[in-house]
Parts: sequence; C-alpha cells; structure tokens
Amino acid sequence: MRKARSVGRRAGVIGAAALVATVAGATSQTVGAQSAPVTIVQSGLKSPRHLAFSPDGTLYVVEAGAGGNDCTAFPHDLGQFCFGFSGSVARVNSNGTVQRILTGLPSITNGPPSPTNGGDTLGPSDIAFKGNKDFVLSIGLGGSDQFRDSFGDDGRLLGTLVSGRVGRNSVSLFADVVANEATANPEPTDIDSDPTGLLRHGGSYVLADAGGNDVLNVSHKGTFSTVAVLPPVETEFPPGSPFEADPVPTSVVRGPDGALYISQLTGFPFTPGTANIWRVARGSAPTVYASGLTNVTDLAFAEDGSLYAVEIAANGLLSGPIGALVKIPAGGGSAHETVAGGLFAPYGVALRGDSAYVTTGTVLQGGGGVVKIALD
Repeated sequence: MRKARSVGRRAGVIGAAALVATVAGATSQTVGAQSAPVTIVQSGLKSPRHLAFSPDGTLYVVEAGAGGNDCTAFPHDLGQFCFGFSGSVARVNSNGTVQRILTGLPSITNGPPSPTNGGDTLGPSDIAFKGNKDFVLSIGLGGSDQFRDSFGDDGRLLGTLVSGRVGRNSVSLFADVVANEATANPEPTDIDSDPTGLLRHGGSYVLADAGGNDVLNVSHKGTFSTVAVLPPVETEFPPGSPFEADPVPTSVVRGPDGALYISQLTGFPFTPGTANIWRVARGSAPTVYASGLTNVTDLAFAEDGSLYAVEIAANGLLSGPIGALVKIPAGGGSAHETVAGGLFAPYGVALRGDSAYVTTGTVLQGGGGVVKIALD
C-alpha cells in the first residue's frame, strides 16, 4: 500500500462515532429509496461480506465476525485491534432461517465487540466451492506478517486461504497469503496483505488481495503466481493537489468471455467516480472495462452479459456507507444505472434467477443482513 494504506480498505475509516447516528435507521438493512423491490432475507449477521451459491443452489454468507477481547497485539494504523474466534460461515435456509455451518474462525476489530460497533472488522471474507460441500475460504488481515505474529498462535490463520467441508466445523491451511506477500511482495512497497474476493478458476483459485493491491493465482497445491498488480488511482487530496490512492482490489469474477474481471474500492480519499472494473485476459495486462464507479466491493455477471456491481458508498466513504447495486451493460464503458440505491453498507452480491442477493450492514458486528433485489 502507498498512502493512508489501511484506511482504504474498509468502512471502518468512517469510525464508530460517525456510524452510530446512521445505525438507528438501519435496522431494516436499507435506508433511502430504492428503484427496484428490496426484500429482507436475513438479519442479525456479524459483519457479513461476500456471499455465494453452492452448485446445488444453497446460499452461504461469510461473516467477518466481531473480533474479541484479546487486545494484546501491537497497535495498527487504525488503532488497537482485538482478536477473537467470532468469524463464521452461515447457510441461509429456504425457510428463512440461518444456520452457522462453520464457526470459531479468527476475527479482529479495532474496538471492543458490540452489535453496533462500526469499527474496522477483518476476518473471513469470501468462499469458493468445489462441488456442493468442499470449499476454500479467504480470511483477511490488513497488515504485515509482523502484525499477524503479534496475535500469537491464535492468529496464524489470519491472512490465509483455508479449506474445509460443509458438515465439519473445522478448516485447514490451504495457502498462506501473508507469507507470500512477505517474500514475493508483487507490489514492492510495504508488506500489507488482506485476502478478500476469491474465485475458483479451473483447478486453481484467483484471489483479490485488497492490502497488496494485486490479484494472485493460487494453485491446487497452494503455490502462488501474480495475475495482475493494479495501478494507483490518480486523484486529488487536498483539492488541487495530485494524490495517488491505492486501487484496493476487492473481488474477482470470470466473465462470459473467459477473462477475469476485478473490482476496486479505491483508497483514501475514496474519491467518487474513480473506481474501475478491470479486465484481465490470459497473458495480457489489465485494461479498464468499466469506469466512473465508486468504492466497489463485489461483482456478478448476469446471463445476458450485463455486470452487477456493489458500491459500498455511492458518494464515497467519507460521506458515509450508503451504497447501491448498479448495472453495467454488456460491453462495459462509463455508463451504468442504479438498480437499488440507499442500501446501508452493502458489500457482497450473488445472482439467482431474476434476483440479486446482497449483504448489507457489513460494518455492523451483529446487525448485518441479506436483502433480495428484484432484477428486470
């Protein structure tokens, strides 16, 4: 990362105090007007991030958790982080109930656990299935190998990919992303890694590292190669002064053409309209597929080739985490339409039939949820 590095990745930059005023109106998981029908599917989730359907159509939501009470690690750029085993993966059943099929995953937050804490929570982020039961899961960190080491042996799975199987409440190390950052460091500045969006791609996995500003290929043996390093975002801060913001890749999906498409949140000062969707074809450098977006956290392609993107903050994170689901027409470009606006801190998206499922309240350690948005 370059400047104001960690503050570029999560809504924690807003701070708990700024969120408290917003949370009071967020119990329904949405605020403001929507242009498409929005239905609450689930509530009470702990910092929900990405979500995914397994091949048999079951919906799973990854919860970053609520940290814990172990606050002995050394201070981070965002303050003192507290560790706990509060991360999880939840299955949303067809009757509307939630069952946490995987619990006890590492989670850290810069503040004590609280359902309404708006602090910066990092932990489990995304899940990719191999069949209906076997999966690989990304677990965030947002720091260096030294930062991870300060949590002791309990924190060893932070900043990694782990593998598991539905029905077994345990995981094992699949690949150590932070260790790769420390030794290879695809973007050779400081050591900072935060595994986020994950895609199963053939016999391997493709990972967006929001801390490292890069996209990695992880083989079935857990070895790494670099797919792309995103360039810095040219903006201004303060106004009139050139500033390079971090690109902050957050998600990677496969397009209808077989290429990879990468979303970016963009770092501080989170300038509206500066986020791109990048296209990466095999053996080629990244090219801009869609532009003019703001603080994008996840992507999903529809069957007609249109691309849906989640903006965690449609007016930029410094204006608060009121986001939107937007639609980018097939072929990309700078034009996009808001499908549903006024969503409170949305993060992940998954498509099923004529609906989009979106996680909301991602900055809440007990008040997050999932909404269903009708698509045209």
